[in-house]
Amino acid sequence: AIAFTPDGKTALVTRDGDHRISILSVDGTNVTDTKRVMTGGHRPYTVHVSPKGDIAVIGNQGANVGDIMPVNVVDLKGNAPRIVNTVDVGQYVEGLAFSDDGNYLAVIPQNGSNLAQSHPFYNDHGLLVVFSVNGTTLTKVAEVKIGQWPQGVAWSHDGKTLLAQSMVDNALAVVSFDGKNLKVTGQVKVTGGPDGIRTSGR
Repeated sequence: AIAFTPDGKTALVTRDGDHRISILSVDGTNVTDTKRVMTGGHRPYTVHVSPKGDIAVIGNQGANVGDIMPVNVVDLKGNAPRIVNTVDVGQYVEGLAFSDDGNYLAVIPQNGSNLAQSHPFYNDHGLLVVFSVNGTTLTKVAEVKIGQWPQGVAWSHDGKTLLAQSMVDNALAVVSFDGKNLKVTGQVKVTGGPDGIRTSGR
C-alpha cells in the first residue's frame, strides 16, 4: 500500500515481502527513493496518514497463524519519518482509516475469521476497533463484532458512522459511533466480496 503526506512531498510504501516500509520523496513528477526504510512488524500491509499530517499508521498481517499483530505509529514531524509507538490490536490487521478530524482511528482485525474452522484460533466474526488519537498515542475506545473476513473501513465525514466490509457476507456493516460506543445498526449487501473502500473527498 502507499500513502502520501498532506503536502504531497512524501510517500510511505509498505513492502509485504521483506517487512519494510520505504520512504519516497515526491517533487512534482519526480519521485525518488530516499533509500531510508522503516521496520516495524511482520508483513506491513495497509498504511494511512492522519489528516493532521503529524502521524501515519501501519497495519501488519503477520503469518496468519493466530498471532496478535500490531499497528505501528509513525512520527512524521521529525527530521525523517520513524516508528515511535506500537499497539497490539488483533489477528491479521487488514484495514485502517482515520476520522476526518484525525482524532480517531478505525482498525479492522480479521480475528481469525479468515482461517479454517478447524484452526485453534478461528472465530466466526471479524472486529472493528476504534482508538482515540493523541499525538503518537493510540488509546482503545470501543470494539464491536462484524462480518467474517473483513477488509476495508471508511468513516462518514461527521465521524458518527462507519462502513466495514465483509468478504464472506458480501456486505458492508453499518456501524454507529458516539465517541464511546460502537453499534452495528444495519447492513448493505453487495454483489461480490468487497475488498477496498474510501470516503469521498469534500
